[in-house]
Amino acid sequence: MVQLGAPILDEPARRFNLPSEQGAAEDTVDLLFAAIERIAQIHPFAKGMGIAAPQLGVGRAAAVVQPPAPDSRAIVLLNPRITERSEGMDEQYEGCLSFFDVRGLVPRPLAVTVETTALDGSTVTTVYERGLARLIQHEIDHLEGLLYTSRMRAGVEPLPVAEYRQTGYSWGYEQ
Repeated sequence: MVQLGAPILDEPARRFNLPSEQGAAEDTVDLLFAAIERIAQIHPFAKGMGIAAPQLGVGRAAAVVQPPAPDSRAIVLLNPRITERSEGMDEQYEGCLSFFDVRGLVPRPLAVTVETTALDGSTVTTVYERGLARLIQHEIDHLEGLLYTSRMRAGVEPLPVAEYRQTGYSWGYEQ
């Protein structure tokens, strides 16, 4: 897992040219799923989790988000782009696998519309709300070379995990 300070975390990821790079996209997604599986065995994520290819040292525009419900399907994001953001916002704590020892209070829109590219090259548009919107936005930020700390309000600093201890409200996943 690539950690804070690695240059790849500050660089925009390169988009896939689909369908011609389908094999490369599938290989990258397989790496992401394998990482999620390994991480989930070590640490349960009550609010869901996600991982972006740059966090594995791969500078490509792919991420996987696993919602918190045990029976929910993972969401694969290839070349994601937020096309709309709700005016409604909330501010919740987020963590990151690339610097796991702190949590930061991050304001984000409550809903986003996201365009992704399917393996066949077609465009898929999906609306995500509440906690799922937060997870999706966090991973798209990684693909744009941003960390959640860049989204925090001025003067707000991350908290050490020992101080955090589940501070804040549930992100909410009801639709």
